[in-house]
Amino acid sequence: MHPDLIKCRNCSHVVNDDFCGRCGQPAHVKRVDAHYILHEIQHILHFEKGILFTVKELLIRPGQNIRTFITENRSRLVKPVIFIIVSSLIYTVISHFFHIEEGYVEFKEVKKTSIGLIFDWIQGHYGYANILMGVCISLWLKLFFKKYSYNFFEILILLCFVMGIGMLIISAFAIAEGLSKISFMKVSGVIVAVYSTWAIAQFFNGKKVASYLKAIIAYSLGMLTFGFVLVFLGVSIDLLMKH
Repeated sequence: MHPDLIKCRNCSHVVNDDFCGRCGQPAHVKRVDAHYILHEIQHILHFEKGILFTVKELLIRPGQNIRTFITENRSRLVKPVIFIIVSSLIYTVISHFFHIEEGYVEFKEVKKTSIGLIFDWIQGHYGYANILMGVCISLWLKLFFKKYSYNFFEILILLCFVMGIGMLIISAFAIAEGLSKISFMKVSGVIVAVYSTWAIAQFFNGKKVASYLKAIIAYSLGMLTFGFVLVFLGVSIDLLMKH
């Protein structure tokens, strides 16, 4: 083979241009950055790949598949931002259909405060809320796994996939609760935490016990940070409105 020619990482066809002539896959995958995230949001309605295939791959080999998506091939899985929003939408539809009141993020304080209004918004917009949660968790993961070369936006992509599966797990338990009238939501929360820890650790280095410990700590701190930010924002708004 000529030294300037390479094989497509998607279909193995010989490529002598910027894109594969058979499948259209780029010859060189660009790094995930801010521009890539904005591009994903702009193309939120372009649903290019089957969600069932993506779910299967993320349940079986999450770490490997997400690494491949980031570094080599972005045409096998559903786009991450689309995936987390669609997954959250599926849960929202299911919870409303079965009239399940307990949400993914639960807050039972006085609803007249800004904090109550903010948490009400979170409960009604899980897709966007999960992205915001992912931002908080990504910051901690970047700190705990700083020796790895992944940037913040690449870790955010990881969280979009992981939290999207989390919402589908919760959706499955919501269906079970709606049909059986037995409360399963707290059980689903534990399973989501276990899956998220496993998937994150697999992404970085699943052979090390430390990866699992750092994953669960970073995940927990990220969720706590997200809650703290919401409370701080609500209290700040109330204080400003009083003056």
